[in-house]
Amino acid sequence: MQSLFNIINIPLGYVLKFLSEILGGNFALSVFVFTLLINLVLIPLSIKSQKSSVSQMRIKPKLDELKKRYGDDRQKMAQAQQKLYQDEGVSMSGGCLPMIVRMVLLFSIYWLIMSPLTYMAGADKDRVSNVTTTINTSLSEMQKDYKDENDETLKAQKEKKYNSAVKSLSNWKLNASNSYELSLIKIIRANPDKVEEILTEKQYASIKSDYEYVIEVDKKADINFNLFGINLLNKPDFSFDIFNSWEAIWLLPIAAFLAQMLTSIVSMRINKHINPEAPSMAGMMLTMPLISLFIGFSFPGGVCFYWICSSLVGGAIQSAIQLLYGPHKLLASERTKELSKVCDFEAGQIKKLEDK
Repeated sequence: MQSLFNIINIPLGYVLKFLSEILGGNFALSVFVFTLLINLVLIPLSIKSQKSSVSQMRIKPKLDELKKRYGDDRQKMAQAQQKLYQDEGVSMSGGCLPMIVRMVLLFSIYWLIMSPLTYMAGADKDRVSNVTTTINTSLSEMQKDYKDENDETLKAQKEKKYNSAVKSLSNWKLNASNSYELSLIKIIRANPDKVEEILTEKQYASIKSDYEYVIEVDKKADINFNLFGINLLNKPDFSFDIFNSWEAIWLLPIAAFLAQMLTSIVSMRINKHINPEAPSMAGMMLTMPLISLFIGFSFPGGVCFYWICSSLVGGAIQSAIQLLYGPHKLLASERTKELSKVCDFEAGQIKKLEDK
């Protein structure tokens, strides 16, 4: 799967880098334009998926007849169903393929945007990975060391040392490789010496050359992570002591929640308008916004900003497709064409009779 993403990431990475260059290295603007372009490119796939749904609706009465005719005979039912699909020119997996392609692309784009050093600054991926992997390994070893300690006093001391190291590295989040580059950039710009302080002499020696290279690449690229005064490299740290702990970056997870909620409500209402008999999706309407909120408070602001862009841009385009290419509109269009063919045939037969 990772190799598949790499194949997709190479050409898309050039597009993101190009956008970053022409937009003056503005991370937020580059991400927004990139998300918009990709969603526009995916429109044909969304339309194809809609048309596939229409085809399924069109042959549903015939499928219901086959179920009544063959009952529990699964083998005959499967053969008859396959023949029906062939005769009607309908693909059994027509609606799945566009969805799979879309999901693979969106995961790939997510990885691209969360790797600005590699895809926007043009840094060597392996050299960046060597730095982030070494930092992560060091912190993982420190975490394991205090968790495996049986002496409570030593355990508390080691845990304090680990927490201090994590905090000094801009609250580095273990097992979150998709946001390591954002965290690394923040460390480089805030206090680059902290990396050497938390690593062993041997560990630092193994990344010294690559670390200095990454610092130089970031300096040269000079990507701007500022969004209306909010640093997208920062991670929102939620606290129930809202009045004393409030930070402007909290607005991003909240905006992500509201954006996904708006998208869910609009999509649900459009579906209900198109098909009043459609089952209610109230549970999903709240699930996705809550996921957006969780992600927003779990990763750097850059991740959250992409989630906002993806929800608003993707939701707006998908809603437009639902309205313009809704199942009932397409189904009515297909049935009109079928009736037109029948009328033309009957008109031809009447003309033949009149000529006789």
